[in-house]
Amino acid sequence: MDLAVFERYQHYLQSEKRYSPLTLSAYQQDLGDFIQWLEQLKPAPEVTQVKAFHIRDWISALRRRGLGSRSLRRKLSSLRRFYQFLLRENLVHANPCVDVPVPKTPPHLPEILNTDQLDYLLAADPEGALEVRDCAMMELFYSSGVRLAELVNLNVNSLDLSQGMMRVYGKGGKERDLPIGRQAVEALRAWLSLRRDLCDADEPALFVSQQRRRISMRNVQARLIYWQEKRGLAQHLHPHKLRHSCASHLLESSSDLRAVQELLGHVNIGTTQIYTHLDFQRLAAVYDQAHPRAHKKP
Repeated sequence: MDLAVFERYQHYLQSEKRYSPLTLSAYQQDLGDFIQWLEQLKPAPEVTQVKAFHIRDWISALRRRGLGSRSLRRKLSSLRRFYQFLLRENLVHANPCVDVPVPKTPPHLPEILNTDQLDYLLAADPEGALEVRDCAMMELFYSSGVRLAELVNLNVNSLDLSQGMMRVYGKGGKERDLPIGRQAVEALRAWLSLRRDLCDADEPALFVSQQRRRISMRNVQARLIYWQEKRGLAQHLHPHKLRHSCASHLLESSSDLRAVQELLGHVNIGTTQIYTHLDFQRLAAVYDQAHPRAHKKP
């Protein structure tokens, strides 16, 4: 194929798609690997003559070399985008990647804190307004399973503490009402009694920083690291770990997958089902330790 076609493709990714230099380099590397593999075939097909079976054979060869599913998915995605460009340029009649199955990625099980670890973390005795604010944020993460962006975007009028409810705006601007547990309500009341001294009266944000404006996501993450170190936790503490812990503990106690889906704001229940794997892991561990026939006798 004319070298100018590859140059036009790079220009398309850079100018029209506005991909970063790192992404451009990855796409170029993946395409170069595929073309190099094609040249080793006998007879070697032109790039425009490639069929689905060529791509399946390439993916199989990469798998035999030890590439994982995530890397294979990225390479197939790079190739699919390239052939979509050739289709747009009328250099091919069809995208051969369409009929190639995407390698499945094993589910990534989220890490959680157990109830003892959470009780220890949330039993902290806050010193000063900022620590009171932090405790209210951590209680809210664990109580309601909110996302980091949802928590940061909360306003004072998002809360109805008398009813133990709050309204959040999730992905795609979709709103949902979430319950707030009793201890989270108490932590929020403690924070609201001090908040007025840290911001102007017309500031709508529920959680504010020392700069007297809405706290940033980066600041929340940094504060959780602060509490991880202050409480001497071995596990890395971040907002999603508290969210995951909330979901897993609720599912463990209730087994109500639909309710947990609604709480977390998942569009697809398959996303929520990842927590059933966590629960099974816990069950399997208990079984291995307790059941008299779990292990074979020597």
